[in-house]
Amino acid sequence: MRSAHDILQSVFGFPSFRPPRDQIIQTLIDGGDALVLMPTGGGKSLCYQIPAIVREGCGGVISPLIALMQNQVSALRWFGVRAAFLNSTLDRIAAAEIELFECS
Repeated sequence: MRSAHDILQSVFGFPSFRPPRDQIIQTLIDGGDALVLMPTGGGKSLCYQIPAIVREGCGGVISPLIALMQNQVSALRWFGVRAAFLNSTLDRIAAAEIELFECS
């Protein structure tokens, strides 16, 4: 299993975490819960994307922002991360394919 720091460098291109992201990410990797409030551009995406990459299984993120969701999935795929979004822009067949194949 790759470490959070390895993923931060190889996927996202950052040399190190800024506090408190490292603590948030480790809490989630360890299976804990976190309620995190950060400003726009504060690094929230890393706090849920890295644990989802590190941990086994399928990680889910709930977001009301469809455009941001699509943009982040596109960027993750470009970096070779297996990612998909599930929202109201998809027809029933596309949604079923994501549910069946992306989370297995």
